[in-house]
Amino acid sequence: MNTIDLSPLYRNSIGFDRMASLLDNAMRTESASSGYPPYNIEVLEENRYAISLAIAGFAESDLDINVEKGVLTVRGKKDDEAEREYLHRGIANRAFERKFNLADHIEVTGADLANGLLTINLLKEIPEAMKPRTISINSGTSAVGKATEEPKIRAA
Repeated sequence: MNTIDLSPLYRNSIGFDRMASLLDNAMRTESASSGYPPYNIEVLEENRYAISLAIAGFAESDLDINVEKGVLTVRGKKDDEAEREYLHRGIANRAFERKFNLADHIEVTGADLANGLLTINLLKEIPEAMKPRTISINSGTSAVGKATEEPKIRAA
């Protein structure tokens, strides 16, 4: 698929440049991605998520997980094994790099490696200032109502 030119979006909007960059990167990444290793993204609870990557054959020492500027990067480096003679080689044991763009307020809380699956736990923590709040309505006359009333003039 051809890439989409997003330059008109950049010059006609303010503050949406990050979204345009994400769309542009997603278009480039999907076409260039090899699909290895396969992964799942799960919703565990309302604000908890997990990314599971199928990385059979990798040990903890072969993996590197980093978060920088809202991008989670998982790298796997496999040392070259002694030369073996294969009749069929179907297990992909190659180096990889997988990147995930994290939304605002998503934090990586930990990672587990068990049975060939790397599970990365994520938590969405919205700051108190960003949470929705209820505004109470005062009963009685408001300040706006007083300012719009006609002044009463007494006849002399």
